[in-house]
Amino acid sequence: MVKPKTRNIFVLFHLFAASLLAPMFLMVAITGANYLLGFEGETRETPISLPVGMTFDAEADDTEEKVRSVLSTNELPADFDYLRTRPGSITTRPTSRDYVQFTEEDGVWSATLYEPNLQYSFMELHKGHGPQLFRTYQIVAGIVLFLVTIGGLVVGLMAKTYRRKTIYSTIGGTLVFAALAFLA
Repeated sequence: MVKPKTRNIFVLFHLFAASLLAPMFLMVAITGANYLLGFEGETRETPISLPVGMTFDAEADDTEEKVRSVLSTNELPADFDYLRTRPGSITTRPTSRDYVQFTEEDGVWSATLYEPNLQYSFMELHKGHGPQLFRTYQIVAGIVLFLVTIGGLVVGLMAKTYRRKTIYSTIGGTLVFAALAFLA
């Protein structure tokens, strides 16, 4: 038999962890559902002027310096965390707030300022495209979510009155998940 004090400690940990991370869990649930329903948010796009003939090489050491120079010249904040580079494209991150994308087409580079609305910003945070510190918070939240889930199962299994309900609910949830994920 499990001591009530041990179970109470598990319950308190479960409640505190779930409560502290409730805003993150709600954001992920809401933005995930909105995305699946087709509500992805919007951005306002504004072309940015580049010096004639300016080119970028994503592999060059001075790429970040050139990007910051263009932003300063256009009186835009140059306090981005990092650059996301792809062939023919450079994007300032985070994209959960105003960001700039540089694109190359037929050897000519252009730049666009994107100003996301609230829905788009939350969607970008959900995808892990937010500030570096928020990304670290998301990793911690993922670990804590795992612990909260396991803790909830442990608490349910520890209490004799909830043991069968916990087992049946877990089996039912696992079957629904497996059926929808692998058979549908």
